[in-house]
Amino acid sequence: MRVYSNNLMHEAGFGRARDFMTKRRESLALQIRPATSRDLPTLLQLIRGLAKYERLSREVKATVSRLRRDGFGRRAYFQTLICWRGRTAIGYALYFFNYSTFRAQPTLYLEDLFVLPEERGNGAGKAMLAALARIAVQRKCGRMEWAVLSWNSPAIRFYKKLGATLRKEWILTRLTDVPLRRLARTRRTER
Repeated sequence: MRVYSNNLMHEAGFGRARDFMTKRRESLALQIRPATSRDLPTLLQLIRGLAKYERLSREVKATVSRLRRDGFGRRAYFQTLICWRGRTAIGYALYFFNYSTFRAQPTLYLEDLFVLPEERGNGAGKAMLAALARIAVQRKCGRMEWAVLSWNSPAIRFYKKLGATLRKEWILTRLTDVPLRRLARTRRTER
């Protein structure tokens, strides 16, 4: 990548470094592609970025080896798209498929959608959602679903603008750690 001094940027007509970088960023097209095992360090960095944004960094247990095992091993539990601007990874979408018994069709479930804060508003999120929608249609999914934190107003506005509906009558329910293991040890005869 070429490095420009402030004088060169001024001579080029950009005036300020920020204007130059904005024009440079806009000139680099987005590229979205499936992640490969070589992308795992980048994916882990983006996952940590999402956790920081959601104020959940303390909950991240992901490592490159766990991601390799669960996304690229014998049984892949998830798939990932990474969004690039030039040579820089600026976001990712991690998804998997489940099944709707009522619709009798698969569902594409979006576990994570993350775009670097400095890249938001430049089309990366919408481009990744459009790529996921194409995958869902190709796989004959009846729907695409995801969860959003109730305090994340920018994301909620973005999703509503795309036509997504918020399902407030459904409450996300979760078992983890000790309660999950305790339930797993329950014998069939116990009530």
